[in-house]
Amino acid sequence: MNWLDKLFERSARRVAQRTSRRSALIRIGKLLVGSALVLPVLPIDRVAKFAEAADAKAKAGDGDPTQCDYWRYCAFDGYLCSCCGGSAHTCPPGTEPSAVAWIGTCRNPTDGKSYLISYNDCCGKTACGRCLCNTNEGERPAYRMGVHNDINWCMANANSTMFHCTTAVVVGIAEERK
Repeated sequence: MNWLDKLFERSARRVAQRTSRRSALIRIGKLLVGSALVLPVLPIDRVAKFAEAADAKAKAGDGDPTQCDYWRYCAFDGYLCSCCGGSAHTCPPGTEPSAVAWIGTCRNPTDGKSYLISYNDCCGKTACGRCLCNTNEGERPAYRMGVHNDINWCMANANSTMFHCTTAVVVGIAEERK
């Protein structure tokens, strides 16, 4: 082992005689910067990430709440609050939910269950004007007020009668008829 120690000692002394600390630091810095530029170019298998994202979306089952084909919007009529600063189930800031609402029963394609959905208008600002949806699945005539969606439900509010957008709140699981 003595010969190995002498070999490394001679090599280290030769390097020390021919280079300075500053040049060694410069070379190490260039190596680090160069490797940082090259590493992002290396091929990376991103298939696993895409598969995880697809699995997560399938498990969530909700789809995109900014699109009219979102499963909760089967009896929807109005502007989507998810496009107007709120979400599928909350009103945007500066608005308040209407005191009364209409209802619908929508089937979630992921779990196959039907859910009771309360459609609440958000009141207090002028109409949002974005993402208008009018699906009307299972709409009833106007004389059945609780299931009709062409009414300004904000009229029931004392302070804010202006319609802004509509939410779709899941109230519960619909019972199956026997």
